Amino acid sequence: MNGGRPALPALVDRRFEAVLVWSSRPDLGPDTARALSSLHRAGAAVGVLAPISPTVLSDRLADEIEHPPLLMADSSGNGGMVLGSSALRPARSPDHGASLRALEAAGASLAERLAAFGLDVPVYRHPDGRPRVTLDVMPGLGLGTVSPAAARAARAEVRRLLGARGIGGVGDLATLAAQVARDAGIEDPRVLVDGGTVEIALVDAGDVAVAMVEELWHRGVDPQAVLLVIDGLAGFPRRPVPLVDLDLGAVTSVLVNGAGAAAPPGVLALAGGRARMRQLLVDQRRRRERRTLPAPVFRDGWSLIVEGDGREERVHGAILTLADGRIGMSGSLVAVDPARPPFMVAEGVYDGQGTRTHLLTGPVAFGLGGLDGADHETARRVLDLRTGVLHERFGRPGTVVESVRFVSIARPATAVLRVRHPGALPAGPALLPPADDPVHDRGRRRQVSWMRVAGSTGGIAAAATERRTRRQGAAGGDEHVVDRVALYHPDPEELPDAEAVVEALGPVAALGFERLLAEHREAWARRWHAADVVVEGDHELQLGVRYALFHLMASVADTGEAAVGARGLTGTGYSGHVFWDADTFVLPFLAATHPAAARAMLEYRIRRLPAAMIAARAAARAGARYPWESARTGEDVTPISARDRAGKLVPIRTGQLEEHIVAEVPWAAACYVDWTGDEEFACGPGRHLLVETARYWASRIRVEPDGSAHIYGVVGPDEYHEPVDDNAFTNVMARWNLRRAAEAVALGEDVGEAECRRWLALAEALVDGYDGDSGVYEQFAGFHRLEPLLIAEVAPRRPIAADLLLGAERTRGAQVVKQADVLMLHHLVPDEVVPGSLEPNLRFYEPRTAHGSSLSPAIHASVLARAQELDAALASLRLAVRMDLDDLTGSTATGLHLATMGGVWQALAHGFMGLRPQGDVLRVDPVLPSSWSSLEIRVRFRDVALVLRKEHTLLTVSADGRVSLDVGGLALEMGPQTCTLRRRGPKWEVVT
Repeated sequence: MNGGRPALPALVDRRFEAVLVWSSRPDLGPDTARALSSLHRAGAAVGVLAPISPTVLSDRLADEIEHPPLLMADSSGNGGMVLGSSALRPARSPDHGASLRALEAAGASLAERLAAFGLDVPVYRHPDGRPRVTLDVMPGLGLGTVSPAAARAARAEVRRLLGARGIGGVGDLATLAAQVARDAGIEDPRVLVDGGTVEIALVDAGDVAVAMVEELWHRGVDPQAVLLVIDGLAGFPRRPVPLVDLDLGAVTSVLVNGAGAAAPPGVLALAGGRARMRQLLVDQRRRRERRTLPAPVFRDGWSLIVEGDGREERVHGAILTLADGRIGMSGSLVAVDPARPPFMVAEGVYDGQGTRTHLLTGPVAFGLGGLDGADHETARRVLDLRTGVLHERFGRPGTVVESVRFVSIARPATAVLRVRHPGALPAGPALLPPADDPVHDRGRRRQVSWMRVAGSTGGIAAAATERRTRRQGAAGGDEHVVDRVALYHPDPEELPDAEAVVEALGPVAALGFERLLAEHREAWARRWHAADVVVEGDHELQLGVRYALFHLMASVADTGEAAVGARGLTGTGYSGHVFWDADTFVLPFLAATHPAAARAMLEYRIRRLPAAMIAARAAARAGARYPWESARTGEDVTPISARDRAGKLVPIRTGQLEEHIVAEVPWAAACYVDWTGDEEFACGPGRHLLVETARYWASRIRVEPDGSAHIYGVVGPDEYHEPVDDNAFTNVMARWNLRRAAEAVALGEDVGEAECRRWLALAEALVDGYDGDSGVYEQFAGFHRLEPLLIAEVAPRRPIAADLLLGAERTRGAQVVKQADVLMLHHLVPDEVVPGSLEPNLRFYEPRTAHGSSLSPAIHASVLARAQELDAALASLRLAVRMDLDDLTGSTATGLHLATMGGVWQALAHGFMGLRPQGDVLRVDPVLPSSWSSLEIRVRFRDVALVLRKEHTLLTVSADGRVSLDVGGLALEMGPQTCTLRRRGPKWEVVT
């Protein structure tokens, strides 16, 4: 017993993230309203469904509920409206006028059918326009208007009456009503028979409940974390409630009517009525007051589970990194292991000079120094990809430690931690010093600890506050709970002021764990709504795809400038330097889903254009030469040498010779413009990038006496061979750059006609190694004279480092390719290569590719899909998806391969769905592996949100605005609508 009430069953004896009250009466009562208000103030999402309009319900609750509930709805189906934070949203959206006419026809038809049985049944049409009709078989016994005993008697009388007229029973009556409704043109009617009343409606209480659960889903609350409390069955749908994406059965539903009525399947029946309802509400409030930890939600395709293994802790810490585009923190155990310390990094903040420049590490908020020597073998961590929350549990019975943490994308640079520890929790600092960089200074002001780490010019300041409390544990003894909130101020240019970060922390910490968690979850839900990819038919692949998207979204800021290193914010690999990875692999996903972040990435390049122009002058060239590796200043920071596995010092020549990045920076700018249509950028900084890089190529290209144009002495994406002449990839990308710049000069006046003509002439004269007889591009001049070795036949597996297998000397002399090189052209600039040349180049180069770079498998997946080699494409895609999850390169401990993750999205979007902007038109040409039932991708093209779903013979496109599409050659102009197409042979046709 609890306060005179029965103890709660195990099913509801836990914390829920949202509580919905489904009332059979319009009056909740002051006690229930106050309990709701209290629970809402404690941080839970609450909602009310009642047979009264949301506006009236809000007015009635105003005196009791200080803050409006998250959701309120009319459970009688009055338009099926759900009240969110900003507007009413319909649960279903039928054509209202046509639906009312169909309902009137259905009601009249049912009355005629019943008259044939000798029943004279009046039909009521609701004067307020509600989408329903009511027929009273026994007038006076409507829904919810009588006592439970009278209702039972009424049902018995109705059954007797129907039986006497030859109608089998209530079920047959409902079936008859549904049939006449469908005959009247209502595809999915809602029929309810209760008491003496039959109702035919477009929506019912079940639809409204579904809409509320969907609204919570859009706010980051999973149905498994929702408690639905029902005080009576009047209006409860006697049917399964259909739901496309969510399982309403996952909601914990409790009937508290206390009348002994049989609960529907899946609903827990408890006695106690409104008193029991209040007990459930008060219990949820008290759990928050006691600072109970949110439980992890396990959902296929969303939950990444990592079991403990101390030997892999560095890898696990990187895999479970939490970030927000500004800062990133490893997912290492909160019990800090000095041998495997956690890390924290900030975007764009570096230390060191020249080639020694490295990403600065900062104070760590996710660690408890007093818990050294954690038992890794018992550790279990669950990363909820949908909410960006990491749940952790480790320890032996009686000593189990649990934690929940997140880095808020709603409030960037805010880290939040809650830890539950049995017994006394050792005291320790709220901020731990970084393992790799020295602390500049630290201090404490009242209850706030602060720390600063200085870089070459800027630095990272952090302030943290925590609240420690002791409470009685569920098993009896004491347990301690720590709530910690940390705020970071990273600045690439100046060491941040400690006082400023301490002051800024106060208002954020005052919001508390619950509020910070709720807004963080909702922010993640919005990002997923804009960018999710659904692969039906492969659960493991689905999880890997979402894992890739999660880190792509978490690693890039969407304001200011974003310096995106090869490992993003998940580690310090490659010293945090920015490569072509960011422009070529990461940016396209963001351009198509979150343009503000893509624009911030381009801003990093734009602000470093002056440095690129200085570099070109230093090389006696015109225009701008972007460096292979860059950091804060935009100067080249590529190392000039390194030691190989044998300890021998070998030169690194990529900084001098790998110049194709000069074309990839403007390619990224063009990609952003093509997806967004951002004319201001296109006419301004985007045009400037194109022009200055074109000028570089114009000065770099050498024209021979025979009129042919060449680029000598470069390194292509295949870095096994250096230097080479006329690398096909470099030359074709330079050609694309020159032509795109020539198109752009019409937007301005600073390029003369003669210069523009020269660009086009050079582009036309550039050799590209294409052989018309074979259809193959020679990767570089002389490649075909090398040893014709097929690495696929001699390697025990791929991916493999061919230079280690064969030796560097033999690799240089053989037709062995490190990663997609020529094939990258068919992926990045398919309009610049000869039509029909993809298949012969795939046949030639794929068996010669070692996939020695993590970038290679995803690009192969994309071009294989375009070539309709779907099994091979799927194998390459799976390889890319598992690159970090299985640590295939052995380097995940230093950070995740963010470019590989971008390549995964490109393989799905460009390869399988066939998406490619072309002016104001989005081209769509989808293919689907036989093992998938569907592929669904969400993108934004020219400020119109699109959802594209490919099934084996159908393609469904939903748009929230006007957009022009080219679906496999079929021109399609869409407004805000959903359109379904079917493929017949090689052509598509519109179905609806």
